[in-house]
Amino acid sequence: MKEIYFNADAGYLEGVVRGYRDGLITAPQYMNLTQCETMDDLKLQLATTDYAPFLQNEPSPISTSTLSARCTDALVAEFQYLQQNSAEPVSRFLEYITFGYMIDNVILLITGTLHERDTHDLLEKCHPLGFFDTMPALCVATNVQDLYNTVMVDSPLAGYFRECLSAEDLNELNIEIIRNTLYKAYLEDFYSYCQSCGEPTSSIMAELLKFESDRRTVNITINSFGTELSKDDRAKLYPRLGNMYPEAQIRLARADDMDQVKSILEQYGDYKRMILSANMNASSDSAGGSDMSLEDIFFANEVQLNKDAFEQQFHFGVFYSWLRLKEQEIRNIVWIAECISQQQKDKVNKYTPIY
Repeated sequence: MKEIYFNADAGYLEGVVRGYRDGLITAPQYMNLTQCETMDDLKLQLATTDYAPFLQNEPSPISTSTLSARCTDALVAEFQYLQQNSAEPVSRFLEYITFGYMIDNVILLITGTLHERDTHDLLEKCHPLGFFDTMPALCVATNVQDLYNTVMVDSPLAGYFRECLSAEDLNELNIEIIRNTLYKAYLEDFYSYCQSCGEPTSSIMAELLKFESDRRTVNITINSFGTELSKDDRAKLYPRLGNMYPEAQIRLARADDMDQVKSILEQYGDYKRMILSANMNASSDSAGGSDMSLEDIFFANEVQLNKDAFEQQFHFGVFYSWLRLKEQEIRNIVWIAECISQQQKDKVNKYTPIY
């Protein structure tokens, strides 16, 4: 009976998003992209993909930034179609997905306000999926106090700000600390909501969000080395969920260097395999083979988890997973485009394959 009710609410949209998934670039298409010699060749190859309508009117030669923007437009158009045709509870789930983009947009406006930049110009740089109805009102604020009051009243993120931050924090704290504080509240809230959705959504999203929490925990730890962030404050930024919560988080909060992080992660089966295949000193720009960075290993594992989500039916996780796979596909296209434009063809195959 649950499946019948699911199809009444979300059956059509699940079919749509599975169709989106089938439109992702395949291995033979990636091979054609990597063999391109110029950006015009790349644009021509992308004409056989779902990005074609968004690229056809762009003049040649197309820049990497324009290519990235048009690919993002394609992602936004598909996601907005899902939103426009959804009803509760699917619409609420899709809204939760957009909260992460809203956090990034608000952080961008806070940064602009702190540096006395024209926030109207920053609106153009905000991610379209993170727009909300009252966001232009944030640009009216002339100082951080006004901005905070506006966010508290008119933003879908008001609850996260109210629980975690004060107006003084926006002035005194590093902007990345503010970002991670909001993301912590968001992930915990999203996880709680998914658990209320029932099976199989709750178990599938639990695995995906726990992985995201673990990734953020590791990144926060590594990025805090050599900064003024205290170990106690570092621990406060960790989301209270994930496979590393609470034991590994307690130990990571006391870690002083990469070797200690590595020794902690090696005690967890899945992460041990990641550590063994990663070059802990590599950057994401040198990904591939034995030189894969930890960040790229995380991306590869995220891709696999999101592909696995499509193996089951009658759950909301496919909407989240498709969006993450689409974002990875855009990162792959931009990577290939950058290698072509900078004539670094020896690195062109160092992307994260999906299908």
